[in-house]
Amino acid sequence: MPLHAICLDLAGVLYQGPRLLPGAQEALETLRATGLPLRFVTNTSQRNRGQILNDLASLNLDVNESELFTAPQAAHDYLTRHDLTPYCLFHPNLKEEFSDLDGKQANAVLLGDAGKKFSYDHLDQAFRLLHDGAPLIAIGENRYYQLDDGLHLDAGPFVRALEYAANCQAIITGKPSPAFFEQVLADLGTRPENTLMVGDDVHGDVEGALNSGMQACLVQTGKYRPGDEKSIAGEFRLEADINAVAQTVVRLLG
Repeated sequence: MPLHAICLDLAGVLYQGPRLLPGAQEALETLRATGLPLRFVTNTSQRNRGQILNDLASLNLDVNESELFTAPQAAHDYLTRHDLTPYCLFHPNLKEEFSDLDGKQANAVLLGDAGKKFSYDHLDQAFRLLHDGAPLIAIGENRYYQLDDGLHLDAGPFVRALEYAANCQAIITGKPSPAFFEQVLADLGTRPENTLMVGDDVHGDVEGALNSGMQACLVQTGKYRPGDEKSIAGEFRLEADINAVAQTVVRLLG
């Protein structure tokens, strides 16, 4: 299939924690030089949109604000469209992005990567709202994420716990939700089969993209662990890192 656009995950693909991954800046410049439109798609919910853009700028990564698609942004859009006021169980950094939805009694639960806020009391309050019929909106359902000191629990396990306890099904606004990928594709104006998703998460990035009809590439950096590529069905590329991806794209475009 011809390639018309590329979507890139951020953490684990271009950077890890506060440091740039080797070759990432050069790889991004190479991809820019192809003329293909790029979009940067992330489920990160411990940093708000402004912080992510500042982080990218501090790493000298050339990313325009209009190219950035975040799962919290998609969650906010969903809540607004459905006139929902959330009980927020997420990281304090996201508070300002949802401040305009405060002021009414909560009639939904919004769950992101809350870190230490994942206490019994907070989860119990969320459960009680869900048990009374409130919808569960999840920014993502990633199982874990990678930091310099190793893997850490992400929001996914807590999403599953609340689904089980309240006998409900979460509405996922970020990856691997097809609705999230559809939003990015609509902005690009490309067909899924002509758009490549590059990520380090075999489920959230690669499997999600494949289920949306996109091309996909798994990089062996970030949260990748040997054997991840065998855990899902479908055809996708496996590359050592983003620099290898960039070189492959150049060869494909010929």
